[in-house]
Amino acid sequence: MVDHRRQWPITDDLAALRENIQRYAVQAGLTGPRLDDLVIAANEAAINVLEHGGGAGTLAISCDGGVLAVDVADHVGVLRPGAVPSERPSGRGDRGFGLWLMGELCDSVTIDRVPGQSTIRLSMQVDDGAADGDAASLGRSAHPV
Repeated sequence: MVDHRRQWPITDDLAALRENIQRYAVQAGLTGPRLDDLVIAANEAAINVLEHGGGAGTLAISCDGGVLAVDVADHVGVLRPGAVPSERPSGRGDRGFGLWLMGELCDSVTIDRVPGQSTIRLSMQVDDGAADGDAASLGRSAHPV
């Protein structure tokens, strides 16, 4: 059985993390603006780990049943389920919009919390149905993710 899940540590090299996410998502069949939305949302989640989640965490990506999921986990565990605002925050300045933006860009955003860890899941439906057909190639890419 081919492992369709990939995982990377979250470091300050966000460009490499974005490239890994994009490569995997394209192989899973996500394209166009939805691909861009997922990469932006995952980048926002990784930034939150670096700034608010203790500076360390992991990002895991998988595709199952046509749904692409990105799980971003921190090592502090302060995010709580239901913390994604449904309306644009009225804050002043350029901060405090990350969770809201993730909710706007992804099909669904959920948060799970256990002691010492919060995990935010960003989910996107793969439009063209190619996820099932392409999933086998994810484990055999010429460019390892």
